[in-house]
Amino acid sequence: MNEEPKKKRTWTEEIEVAGNELVDRVKELIEDSSATRLIIRKPNGDVLMEVPVVAGGAVGGVLVLFAPILAAIGAMAALLAQFKVEIVREKDEDEDKDKQ
Repeated sequence: MNEEPKKKRTWTEEIEVAGNELVDRVKELIEDSSATRLIIRKPNGDVLMEVPVVAGGAVGGVLVLFAPILAAIGAMAALLAQFKVEIVREKDEDEDKDKQ
């Protein structure tokens, strides 16, 4: 009855987003079940906001929980024309093995 903890594979991806598309793109990423954290950066790399995405798409109405964060992101989007969004994703290693 000794179960080994599941090993997780973590990777990051970075995308550039125009200010007017930022809120919509963040909404999509919040609903993505593999995204665990979003880091919003200025074009020069300075971190503006780090958002942990715990529930992902598994929880109904998850965007309601993130409404204050989305409002803050919308305010930031009005100030800058371009952003970098770093997406941290996690996946069980067992899922990869099942696909092979």
